[in-house]
Amino acid sequence: MSPFVTKLKIDQNNLPKHIAIIMDGNRRWARERGLPDGKGHEAGAENLQHIVEYCRDIGVKHLTVYALSTENWRKRTPLEVKGLFDLLTRIVKTKAEEYRRSGIKFFVLGNFQAFPFKVKEAIKKILAMVIVEEKIQFNIALNYGGRDEIVNAIKKIIKNKIPENKITEDLISNYLYTKDQPDPDLIIRPGGEFRLSNFLIWQMSYAELFFTDILWPDFTPKEMEKAIFWYQQRERRMGK
Repeated sequence: MSPFVTKLKIDQNNLPKHIAIIMDGNRRWARERGLPDGKGHEAGAENLQHIVEYCRDIGVKHLTVYALSTENWRKRTPLEVKGLFDLLTRIVKTKAEEYRRSGIKFFVLGNFQAFPFKVKEAIKKILAMVIVEEKIQFNIALNYGGRDEIVNAIKKIIKNKIPENKITEDLISNYLYTKDQPDPDLIIRPGGEFRLSNFLIWQMSYAELFFTDILWPDFTPKEMEKAIFWYQQRERRMGK
């Protein structure tokens, strides 16, 4: 049991099935403290582990986090990108066995084949792990873009020569990275920005959107609890 689980105010019978998070504010967190950007990413990665464990322990079945966009990793400095890749590889290697034992199924949204060899190999190994008792599906979006995801889905549909009268919303959903997973019920963006930044733009059609000024490394499980409590006060009309 995660040490961050407290006496919850939230309704255990009304949990979001799928929570998605745009992790924003690592660099600003570091700079506010006079630290290099890499320290912000390390703090953000450490906080992510707490959030994954918290969601698993309260019963959330799907968690998706936006770690690296298609635009993002090409625009940052080579030194920062190398630091991000080193951090990702270290996390994947050190957490693989822990994830297997604790029921966390790791999955990647996006084209990680574009990454350096050692990063790809580390990701492949954790993806291949067999989870005996899966408690949560943890998706990490890497080299991901929502528009790019939809374009790739259309290309696959054309390649498979699917006739026009067979193309439905459900069919398109089955060609996305999140195939067989429910769409997010709740999307959270820490960091003070009010945009979705090309994240899950097909899947978020009816999601509740929660924005906060708190920077990602400070978005603790207690803050997650507040976001879920907020979600549970919403009247979800789902287009009605």
